[in-house]
This record gives sequence, C-alpha cells and structure tokens, in this order.
Amino acid sequence: MADDIRILRSLFEAALPDGKFAANLPNRPRGRTIVLGAGKASARMAQAFEAAWPHPCEGVVVTRYGHSAPTRRIKVVEASHPVPDQAGVDAAERILELASGAGPGDLVVCLISGGASALLSLPASGITLADKQSITKALLKSGAPIHEMNKVRKSLFRIKGGRLALAAAPARVVTYVISDVPGDDPAGIGSGPSIPEPQDADEVFTILDRYGIEIPAPVRDVIVENCRHHQDAERDLRILATPMMVLTAAERKARELGLGTLVLGDVIEGEAREVAKVLAGLARSVIDHGVPVRKPCVLLSGGETTVTVRGNGRGGRNAEFLLALHLALSDFSNVAAIACDTDGIDGIEDNAGAWFDHGSPSTVAALDASAFLANNDAYGYFSRLNQLVMTGPTLTNVNDFRAILIR
Repeated sequence: MADDIRILRSLFEAALPDGKFAANLPNRPRGRTIVLGAGKASARMAQAFEAAWPHPCEGVVVTRYGHSAPTRRIKVVEASHPVPDQAGVDAAERILELASGAGPGDLVVCLISGGASALLSLPASGITLADKQSITKALLKSGAPIHEMNKVRKSLFRIKGGRLALAAAPARVVTYVISDVPGDDPAGIGSGPSIPEPQDADEVFTILDRYGIEIPAPVRDVIVENCRHHQDAERDLRILATPMMVLTAAERKARELGLGTLVLGDVIEGEAREVAKVLAGLARSVIDHGVPVRKPCVLLSGGETTVTVRGNGRGGRNAEFLLALHLALSDFSNVAAIACDTDGIDGIEDNAGAWFDHGSPSTVAALDASAFLANNDAYGYFSRLNQLVMTGPTLTNVNDFRAILIR
C-alpha cells in the first residue's frame, strides 16, 4: 500500500546521518592543517569539516564518480569504485605525498568512509593496477565478506593498513570515520589507511585460496614483503556515524509513527538470499504468534550481505535480498519491505535498492521471480515492477539498511 511505502521511505531517510563535526574538533596546530581523505562520503565530510574548522586548511580527498560536493580549500577528486582506476592511483599518490610532507607542528586530518579501499588505490611496488583490478573483480564475484576483502586489499597497497599515518609522522594525525563495516572496527573501514595494524600474508593467501582466486607468483612475493614490515602509531580516532546509529534513528522514527520495533542488529552478514530466508522466518513468527514483537511493527537490520554471482543479470546485494524475501513471503498481504545501500548505489547499478508490497498481485504473477533470482537479476525484476529506490548519491555510507513492515 502507498502508506506503507511512504513509511518505509521515511525510515530510510531518517536513517541517513548528517555528518556534522559539531564540537568534535582538534586544537589548532602551530603549523598547517592538512586534510586527506577517501571514501564515498569523503567529499561531504570535507565540506562539513571546512564549515566547522575556523582556521586555514588544505588537502585532497578522493570520492566515487558522481559523489562530489563543493568545497573551498580542500580539493575533491573523483575516481572509480568498486574497481579502481588510474584516477584513484593519481589521487592516492598526491595524498601520500602530502602526508609525507607534513612536519612536527602540522595537523593531518584523515576523513575516511566506506569505499576508500577501492578509491585510495596505490598498488605496492611490483603490483600493477591491472593486477589490482583483476583481483578486485574476482573478490566482488566470489561472495567474500567485506572484512576478508579488506584483508586482501591491505596486502596489495602502499597506503592501506595504517601506512598513510606512518607517512605523516611526526605530524599529529586525527582520523574521522563514518563506519560501514560490521562491528565498526576502525582498521576495517576503508582498509584503515590511518590505522596501523599487523598483517599476515598467510591469512591473505588462505582467503584467496578459499575463493579460488589465483594470483601470479610475483604478486605473491610482493604480498609477503608488504606484510612483513609493521610499525605502531598513536591513534586519535573520532567516529561520526555508525550503522547502529542509523538503526537507532530509524527506530526512533518508527516509534513516532506508532509502530512497534525490533532492531536485529547492525552486523548481519551472509549470502543475501540466505539472510532473506532467516528474516522471512522471523516475520512469519511475528504474523502467526506475535513473537518476538507484536504487529503493527517494523523489523530493522543492518550489516553487509554478499552475493555469489552465478547468473548474468544485474542487481546489488540489497535488491537480491529483497527479491528472496519477496519470494519467501509471497503468501502474505500484510508485509512490505525496503532494502537499500545508504550510499545511494546498490552494487554497481544506479539504484539505492528496492521495495515491495503485495498491492499488485496480477503484475507480480506475470513475472517469474525465481528465474530472476537464479540469474542474479533483482534489478531487472524490480525495474519491471517500478519498485526500485532511486536516490542518487547520498554522500554518506553507513552500510545497508533493511526494514520489514508488518501490519
């Protein structure tokens, strides 16, 4: 029903953080303030930092194509995501150069959000951009969870795994993050360019072997060497937004609308269609037994599912989740749902996600939903129903948002 979809859209919109820095600012340094950043939200973060920082600053941030925002002093560069390109390499080189030029009286402000792993793409010596692109494409199709993908990425770069912070020493480094990873591990957000941590080459090879991703022997040698050297550095980490903050904001909005709520957590991972089956089972329990929450209510969840691509279709993890959920709950007319990526782009398509209700059964019956799911073509399915969510880039990134409304 139209009212249900308006409610679901309002929950999604309420969940998007404003990214303001407020009073969460460091002291003014004796020297320069150098702002460096990467991620889908980095341009908006740079814009917000400029608005909050009353002193001179300079710097460069790199964001995804189409995700820019106007700034006055901090240069915004656009590059490719999720597969890196030369623009990202050039931006990373400039960012590393600025960090390396920082002095003991300078302040380096790092603005990191999800997507930085692909955007800040400066391969380690001996690894080509083509190598990195090939490995990234294989990982994206493999169904590997984000934390495993980031472990591999760190081993391939000159700037990930805290190497940006190490390059900036002895300058003071303050890192602001918008988290898009389950558990909000700062070393996992954008592969932690300003968060030094040990790296294990054997663990990287285990991940690659698990998904059948072959790499040339010279690349293996570079990974071993790149993981060999590690130094600690002080962390000054400040979190602007997290997936749980998103769910809390949506929960607050739902209660204002008179709905019961159940927050299932922000760390739900797994194959998108399998996660959908579990949440469909929970929805059935609510409908049949009023357990664990009574209707009318909304079930809220975050995290990052994965899709193992076997078909030739289109559709990101949120649309795939929603199509599988739609199939599992096809017998019920009192359920509506939405699933979106908070950055406004679900996978590599132009939609944030999709929604469904059961208000047009004749249209739905004309489509073979199972065939679309088998072909990983959730985009095509919801496009035919005119049920894609189109927001354009939201200039933030706090992982996925899912809401199931039960009447």
